[in-house]
Amino acid sequence: MSIRILIFAAILFLLDLYVFQGVKILIQHRSVSFQRIAFWVYWLISAFSIGTIFMGQWIDWHTWNKAYRTYSFALIFVFSFTKVIIGVFMLLDDIIRLFRLIWVFISTKFFASNAVPVNEPFRITRLNFIIKAGFGIAAIPFFTLIKVMISDKYNYKVRPVNLALKNLPSAFDGLKIVQISDLHTGSFMGTEHLEEAARLIMEQKPDLIFFTGDLVNDLHTEALPFKEIFQSLKAPHGVYSILGNHDYGDYYRFPDEHSKHQNLEQLKAFHGEVGWKLLLNEHAYIEKGGQKIGLIGVENFSGKRNFSRYGSMEVATKNFEAQPVNILLSHDPSHWDYEIRDKYKYVDLTLSGHTHGFQFGIEIPGLKWSPVQYMYKQWADLYKEENQYLYVNRGLGFLGYPGRVGILPEITVFTLAKT
Repeated sequence: MSIRILIFAAILFLLDLYVFQGVKILIQHRSVSFQRIAFWVYWLISAFSIGTIFMGQWIDWHTWNKAYRTYSFALIFVFSFTKVIIGVFMLLDDIIRLFRLIWVFISTKFFASNAVPVNEPFRITRLNFIIKAGFGIAAIPFFTLIKVMISDKYNYKVRPVNLALKNLPSAFDGLKIVQISDLHTGSFMGTEHLEEAARLIMEQKPDLIFFTGDLVNDLHTEALPFKEIFQSLKAPHGVYSILGNHDYGDYYRFPDEHSKHQNLEQLKAFHGEVGWKLLLNEHAYIEKGGQKIGLIGVENFSGKRNFSRYGSMEVATKNFEAQPVNILLSHDPSHWDYEIRDKYKYVDLTLSGHTHGFQFGIEIPGLKWSPVQYMYKQWADLYKEENQYLYVNRGLGFLGYPGRVGILPEITVFTLAKT
């Protein structure tokens, strides 16, 4: 068993033990029977969380029922996140108690008039209002996270982006491109929600469709139930796709390298079976009215060492003839800063995904924030440096936590214009 799992389970248990002291304060004036029920409910939830984590070490969790697996880990996350918030308030209370204890000790030693009688122990009670405030505030994210698991993960948002490019050939003025990314089909419980997404995509009447990686979580079989839906995505100038970090099966324990390689080859074949042109460190040209724009597609390449680097711009651009406008499909947005802006200045627009906007954040007029911004400089929307653009799609699917808080699933619709 992984030592990291043991450490994680130990931390969860210690957190449970700590927060339970606050639970006892919260229910101290309730009946004995109520307190007994609260005790059993609390520790059964704790046992479920820690037991599920250990069970994932003994039984490959990929073999579990999808709904049970998804919502089990989601509930563990929700309960743990809530307890961390409560724990912060309890820690604040403990810090205040510590300072009060120090003050009483100093008063006893050095200020006789305020001294505590020798035979009376120091009793520094908890500030119950801080504990209760912690539970009250923690209830807000708790119920929010539960709610969005039910609704917002399928609340698709069509985002129009008007993009003016100086050198755009006149034949492409008004070209409409739809970008989708990070479908993570292994996370969907059925086909109806992706059917709705496909309907919305086709309603935009796209001239081109780009998919920028992470079709599956781990296995090619996750995409098979959605084959007809993907076949329904059509555009006059085609549907082009690339691979994302999850498509390689790097996060799955295959019995051997041959099985892993076979899974990847079957996934690549699937792109062709649904009518998508998969660009594997390759390039192509989109032609219209005797004019062209260049299209480059690389395999996953991250500017961060903790993600894979299968992509190669050198291979993808071999014999490539740069056009007045050139578009790059690259799953990880950190690729842009890593080499695109400096070495490939003829790339006018890079389309990425990968971050999901962390599936958590705030997007309101005047404020755009997500924890992922501390890991990725470019994490959602349109960015520009000199004459180059990067667009980071928030993803259409979800991974891990089956919900989205403030960062909605996205279908991006670009309309190109000549300046």
